[in-house]
Amino acid sequence: MQKRTVALSLTLTVSALLTAAIPAQASSAGSSGFYATKTPYAPQQNMRSYQRAPKGFVPVFTENVSRHGSRAASDSEDGDLILALWEKARSEGQLTRTGERFGGETKALLAAMDGIGYGQLSGRGVREIQDTAARLEKRLPGLFRQIVRDSEQINVVSSGKDRAVDSGNLFAEALAENEPALAPRITPATTDPDLLYFHKSAGGAEYRDYVDNDERLAATLDGITDQPASHAAARNVLGKIFEPAFVRRVSAGEFDSIGTEVEFAQAVYALYSIAPAMADEGDWDMKRYIAPRDARWFAYLSDAEDFYEKGPGFDDSDITYRMANVLLDDFFTKIDAKRAGTSDAGAELRFTHAEEIIPLAALMGLPGSTEAVSPRKPYTYADNPWRGASVASMATNIQWDLFRKGNKYLVRMLYNEKQTAFRKGCEPVAKGSYFYDVDELKQCLGRGAS
Repeated sequence: MQKRTVALSLTLTVSALLTAAIPAQASSAGSSGFYATKTPYAPQQNMRSYQRAPKGFVPVFTENVSRHGSRAASDSEDGDLILALWEKARSEGQLTRTGERFGGETKALLAAMDGIGYGQLSGRGVREIQDTAARLEKRLPGLFRQIVRDSEQINVVSSGKDRAVDSGNLFAEALAENEPALAPRITPATTDPDLLYFHKSAGGAEYRDYVDNDERLAATLDGITDQPASHAAARNVLGKIFEPAFVRRVSAGEFDSIGTEVEFAQAVYALYSIAPAMADEGDWDMKRYIAPRDARWFAYLSDAEDFYEKGPGFDDSDITYRMANVLLDDFFTKIDAKRAGTSDAGAELRFTHAEEIIPLAALMGLPGSTEAVSPRKPYTYADNPWRGASVASMATNIQWDLFRKGNKYLVRMLYNEKQTAFRKGCEPVAKGSYFYDVDELKQCLGRGAS
């Protein structure tokens, strides 16, 4: 984890506030397995339970944005870090019986990730994408028959990064495999980093400066990480692998040239959290090295970083999600073109990353992404619903379906395949409905009606 220069007084204030709420935070992470944004994908609604469109309305267009599927870790940094400490302890006979197994299992996991390529889709990730495509087709059979009948296009666009490109290709291939008549309708895939990798594009320059240089952000995150609960959880984790005397040496700073006790424990957590994504590549039991309570705590630390760097963040700033407007604009642009008759697309399929999904969820006010925090009252599990596991698991997707009746158009949104109301202030066509007039959506989401 990158070391930050902080404003000490703010750090101490943040730490004191958080320490007071430790018990509540530690018990409220939910039942995700505490993998944060590494949580494998699962659809959130049974396909038989969707609300019917109002009478006479039929689907004429669908569009989505999806995170890539489950993948290997981005690199071997975490494994290398904890293995360096493990090798030192082994040479001194300072491993527990459980710890003796840790080195071999970690090396095998790293080898499996290296085998498929760091950052690349795992077998589980491939299935997540393929299965999501199959369910999309089953949900909207009339739309896909229309696409074939009217020779409409299915457009696939990605960020250009391998795992997003691969996810888009797999999704399109799955559509064609389930219905071969769709194959000629799928246009050659394209890439658009300004749209789907905006945090690294020109439009994200101000955001990158915030992440790299904002002192308040740095102080807040350091205050959240460097508190008694983090150190206690770290010692618990390390105590499963190393003998008590060795853990005390780590805590005393003897190995600070390699890493701190919290950094070593976070490395163990990182391996624990990526292991489910690699289930097809091996039989990993990383749970033995971290107790549920400690996994919850390190999930919280991971979530806190994502909350402040990508999500709702501070309540006096929109720097973390303002740049997602380019993606929300594109959703409306495609709908407007369909309404105007200037587009022959029946589906627009986009593939991206958590760095784009999380800001978009905050911008749209999706469930769990509505509450920013005051600089004086930091994000905690106790009083904020934001969780990386639900906001941006692997293969998370946001889908808008466009329905038409004459010259009237309605939109239904699915979030991880669950019918989802638009944010407060957006009025559906009827109380309790999940269908919204397009112009109503444009107004309530700040785009102005046509």
